Amino acid sequence: MHALIVIAHPNPKSLTHSIASQIVKGVSVADKDNTLEIADLAAEGFNPCFTAQDISILHREADPTPDIIAEQERISRADALVLVHPIYWWSFPALLKGWIDRVFTNGWAYDDTSSDRLVKKMQHLPVHIVSIAGADMRTYARHGYYGAMKTQINHGIFDYCGAPVLTSELLFQSDPDACLKSGEIIGQRLCASSCSKK
Repeated sequence: MHALIVIAHPNPKSLTHSIASQIVKGVSVADKDNTLEIADLAAEGFNPCFTAQDISILHREADPTPDIIAEQERISRADALVLVHPIYWWSFPALLKGWIDRVFTNGWAYDDTSSDRLVKKMQHLPVHIVSIAGADMRTYARHGYYGAMKTQINHGIFDYCGAPVLTSELLFQSDPDACLKSGEIIGQRLCASSCSKK
């Protein structure tokens, strides 16, 4: 299995990065033949701003730019896509949302140019989402935030493209040790769950 682990946090010493490192450890422990690639969006300087050029790409009036093609190519190499991110305002950070906005283009992730039906083009790619929360579970439950996140992200983004979401974990920064342990367990489970979808 080859996993692409996408990290969306500007601080390399953050809990988000530490959890991603534990996922990497878990993937390696599960099978020494597993490979992975890290996409540290902040460190790499990915530009999340959706521009007029991106609108032209969306409408298939222009070809994707080299930076977008490079991201699509590394997603295409992966047997599993893992997103590790903090929760900002009950959703993805702008950096990660912008990555999805710009990279999951019409014609590559899905095709809605046909008047007959939507073509979901990412059915081969299992997705694992690891979200790090500042608030506690009672807050998420009381206000329905986690359910809303799953609706907009799991269904609204990935189901639209056909990519099955196999993991959707909500970890709480109030217990960093538990977060790190969960990260390694998630990494170990990736191979079994992702390979079973192939």
